[in-house]
Amino acid sequence: MLERLLDLNEIKNDSLFLWGSRQTGKSTLLKALFPKVKLYDLLKSDVRMAFQLRPALLREKCEMMDEGEIVIIDEVQKVPSLLDEVHWLIENRGLRFILSGSSARKLRRSGANLLGGRALRCTLFPLVSAEIPNFDINRALNNGMLPRHYLSDDPSKRLQAYIGDYLQQEIIEEAVVRQLDAFSRFLQVAAMCNTEIVNYSNIAQDCGISAKTVKEYFTILEETMLGFYLPAYSKNIKRRLIQSPKFYYFDVAIPNHLLHRNPLKPGTDHYGHALEHLIIQELRAYISYKHGENKTLTYWRTLDNKYEVDALISDTATAHVEVAIEAKSSEHIVSADTKGLKAFGEEHPDAKLILLSMEEQPRKINDVEVWPVKQFLPRLWAGKIVKG
Repeated sequence: MLERLLDLNEIKNDSLFLWGSRQTGKSTLLKALFPKVKLYDLLKSDVRMAFQLRPALLREKCEMMDEGEIVIIDEVQKVPSLLDEVHWLIENRGLRFILSGSSARKLRRSGANLLGGRALRCTLFPLVSAEIPNFDINRALNNGMLPRHYLSDDPSKRLQAYIGDYLQQEIIEEAVVRQLDAFSRFLQVAAMCNTEIVNYSNIAQDCGISAKTVKEYFTILEETMLGFYLPAYSKNIKRRLIQSPKFYYFDVAIPNHLLHRNPLKPGTDHYGHALEHLIIQELRAYISYKHGENKTLTYWRTLDNKYEVDALISDTATAHVEVAIEAKSSEHIVSADTKGLKAFGEEHPDAKLILLSMEEQPRKINDVEVWPVKQFLPRLWAGKIVKG
């Protein structure tokens, strides 16, 4: 088993929601960290039906447990009514709960009891480079970072099944989309917009649906954890900036599979977009695991589209940008490749400027540090890029 970096043992005396996309490894992690803890798996139909018929059954099963003991409920969104019983057991019996799931959408839409701050919130992301011995960038870009997919020699069938399962289980089951064919087309068009600023009107035309429906579909991707927005950095200093967010699927392999781009060839535009996606994926997980809400991740682009930086890491309290990162899939970086970082550095002279590439050795061009991706990622997870 791969050792995950999300350490739930550090959370003491609290209950928590553990969210994560399907197959990120939530159940495996919980069973490894808490092998002797009572666990109810709501993916099992008999367990789910028993609690659906009588939510009070949970209280009956747990009421005689000792204060401070832990109970795990896996896929809790399957039976939202259980959260009232969880609330009661936390308040009256002092039990701790770990409530895992792949979508908070059903809980929010059903008006379920979200425990009013009595449970912390954590997210388990797909694998990150620091969790994989002998990490292979090309394998990550082609296979993606879901554990079963990365480790597979041929993940294409698993990726196809994953997309199909997602449509069937998350969309059909929750009855949130009436026209599944239109939503399937939307998934492909959204893949074409991956790593880009979203234009709802253009996507609506391509899919044959309204812009309002496109916005609703993107909301579904967010709430079911299949995608996320990267917000724009909004502090204007000299140059006017774009304020719209970018969209990313939660895993780098999803858009490539939807658009039949595999295998990705080094040196192509598709390879470059995938590398940017992977870096954003790593940074997002790194900030969540190591810094929580103390750091924020954004991107920077001027309104005239002359300059752009893929990722900015800022201190949340001060809004001070600590690191600016641009990813290029080139094997030879030239001065022109640093223009976005240089423009950003003119306005933010205290920020560390980093350009990631496929070069073999690190070097410095003016004030820009050029790092090979394979050397940057270990430094990132070792805490050498972002301050405490």
